[in-house]
Amino acid sequence: MNSRKRADVDDGNGSSTPRSLTRLISPPRKKRRVSTTPEDSPALDQRSTTTNHVSTTTKTTTPPSSLPQVIKSPFQLTKIRDLPPELNKDTVALKDLLGDPLISECWEFNYIHDIDFLMSHFDQDVRQLVKVHVVHGFWKKEDPSRLQLQDDASRYPNVTLHAAYLPEMFGTHHTKMLILLCHDDTAQIIIHTANMIEKDWTNMTQAVWSSPRLPLLPRNKQTLQQPKIGNGAKFKIDFLNYLRSYDKNRPTCRDITNKLVHYDFSAIRGSLIGSVPGRHKPPSAPEEPTYGWLAIQQSLKNIPAKVSASSQIAIQISSIATLGPTNAWLKNTLFPALSTTRTTSSSNKSSSPTSPSFKVLFPTPSEIRRSLDGYVSGGSIHTKTSSSQQAKQLQYLQPLFHHWANDSSPESTKSGRQRAAPHIKTYIRYSSSDYTCIDWALLTSANLSKQAWGDTINQKTQEVRVCSYELGVLVWPGLYDEDENEAVMKPTFLTDEPGAPNQEAIVLLDDEDEVRPKAKGKGKEKEVVSDPRVVVGLRMPYNLPLQPYEEGEGPWVATASYMEPDWMGRIWSR
Repeated sequence: MNSRKRADVDDGNGSSTPRSLTRLISPPRKKRRVSTTPEDSPALDQRSTTTNHVSTTTKTTTPPSSLPQVIKSPFQLTKIRDLPPELNKDTVALKDLLGDPLISECWEFNYIHDIDFLMSHFDQDVRQLVKVHVVHGFWKKEDPSRLQLQDDASRYPNVTLHAAYLPEMFGTHHTKMLILLCHDDTAQIIIHTANMIEKDWTNMTQAVWSSPRLPLLPRNKQTLQQPKIGNGAKFKIDFLNYLRSYDKNRPTCRDITNKLVHYDFSAIRGSLIGSVPGRHKPPSAPEEPTYGWLAIQQSLKNIPAKVSASSQIAIQISSIATLGPTNAWLKNTLFPALSTTRTTSSSNKSSSPTSPSFKVLFPTPSEIRRSLDGYVSGGSIHTKTSSSQQAKQLQYLQPLFHHWANDSSPESTKSGRQRAAPHIKTYIRYSSSDYTCIDWALLTSANLSKQAWGDTINQKTQEVRVCSYELGVLVWPGLYDEDENEAVMKPTFLTDEPGAPNQEAIVLLDDEDEVRPKAKGKGKEKEVVSDPRVVVGLRMPYNLPLQPYEEGEGPWVATASYMEPDWMGRIWSR
């Protein structure tokens, strides 16, 4: 099958001066009172250029000097071709990532590749000079996709192909990443969710995490930063270990790994969450690599989260593999790993996994029909319900399913992406049922599958079998302030910046309080706790609050047939 046409089948800021050296010494900040007022605007239909979302008026009694530091979202959405500029604010296009004429070398990791499409996004003056390395997973020499890649690459003398080592029969090379080296002696790492094909970069919702530009270390010097979950030194260890995993059978990434050793990663904030094919045990030392669900569990042990009955984790994916006839894997493996947190007490010890509620965001056939590309979008979104085992799986997943587009409620806050079908994958822990604060967020290539996250094959030793390569980045508010209790992360809509115009007011409330828009003509105010010192945005790819499936609704199934025409008049017959 042609590699550039095939659908994705199976499918995780710079440094700053310590605040203690610059912060003014002042009395404790007073409580403030916030008033929120909704303003109605037309709803977005399938071809509309307007949005329906809530704006606010905020009143504060605190002086301007005590306003929190605002940090833009560490994740960016990609630009959608057929949406208007107001819905593409702060987004990034592939040309933005690859168009710098200073790029001297590019390593492109992905599942599906279109070499011509990739090369067209480099600056035209240096396109033939950039050393381009393409890492793919088509290990069989007779694989049609591998043959197509070879044919395409033969037209570019500066393109080199590398086949990833895949020891697992059901594994894929699903990581989506760019590594860029530049003539100004900087490097950049970009982890994203899109295949390297035109379809994925036009009208499908995708997202990107980009590292700062990483400078070369001074000659014969190593970073002085001590490795710690979330900092650049630990990220570098994990990242180089991930690249070295490609070299177990034959040299694949050795060249780029040896180069990146000499770069300073200290400006990076985030935890690398990767999957590598093979059998893995829990680490016996902090520097040992971890993969799959073990990796996110290890990171979450170091991250505080609000433990309450209203905590919830939203799993938003574009593919659901065969998970088994019962919910045993979800209940005993993945959900406990995602529920792990650290106590917020002074003892600073890891707690036992808590029990937040779980929600799975996946599009329905109606949402695919109404998407910008109609049924064509559904070719990249997968789950199956044909076998008896898959039918049983649908039964236990059904109560967890929530809408992707989620635009039936006029009171929901709009992301502007409800008509751009999802290929993005996010895992987000919200601290309460009103979705106003986020404990952590993961952007990753990993879908809901045992192949991606790993399955425990030995309960006694906790040995895990992982089949696929995956990669993501985990972020949380404590990364952005020395005192992690002084930072909050909140959803942002239509922009990357929290508190920007047209943003819904989201504040820290007393434990049992909720944020509710003020009814027109009423003026009711909410009292909030002490202001945070740092507010970090997280760009939302979907509307909030979440909306569960209604009775009779089910997930989109790409292998099924749908005779009801999409908005362009086409049917989906299989």
